[in-house]
Amino acid sequence: MNLTPDRLSFAVLLGSVRRDRQGIRAARLVVNALEMRGCEAVLVDPMELNLPLLDRMYKEHPKGEAPEPLERLATLYRRVDGFLIVSGEYNNSIPPALKNLLDHFLEEYFWRPSGIVCYSAGQFGGVRAAMQLRMTLAELGMPSIPSLMPIPRIQHALDAEGKPMGDWVERSLDRFLDEFFWFSRALKRQRAEGTPY
Repeated sequence: MNLTPDRLSFAVLLGSVRRDRQGIRAARLVVNALEMRGCEAVLVDPMELNLPLLDRMYKEHPKGEAPEPLERLATLYRRVDGFLIVSGEYNNSIPPALKNLLDHFLEEYFWRPSGIVCYSAGQFGGVRAAMQLRMTLAELGMPSIPSLMPIPRIQHALDAEGKPMGDWVERSLDRFLDEFFWFSRALKRQRAEGTPY
């Protein structure tokens, strides 16, 4: 897809492969909201990718010999302006499928912001997992913006297509995306001028 220079492009990383996963609702919400704002939004779904448990990172494969899904992701990650991470909360932590998806790459994330969209079936909206996820994202070179987008009781907040069932969701998402876009545009300008290494 050819993007105009001022059009932002994002990868939306979904963190669950469970059979009855609710996170797909949050991922659809985010993709729809980004597209409504004129952005390119590419959903990265580990259920569709069927990545193996991490044995070799993308960069550890000889050039041109990485498995096709990894090559496709590397190409996507190098061109996007930021990452929105959709994470549930499993036992107060992040889902194993999300950690596996993230850990296949490193340099491809550098100098781009991330935003955390977290959710749970309960009242805390996945924020305990989000606190741990912040450390991982910073270590990967895509630190998260200050705000979170928590979605408590996701089964009541969003329908199966990701449409909000209460107006609070859209208000919160608008504020969150305004902040995320600010960081995305700022870092895009700085990358164009060069990076420290």
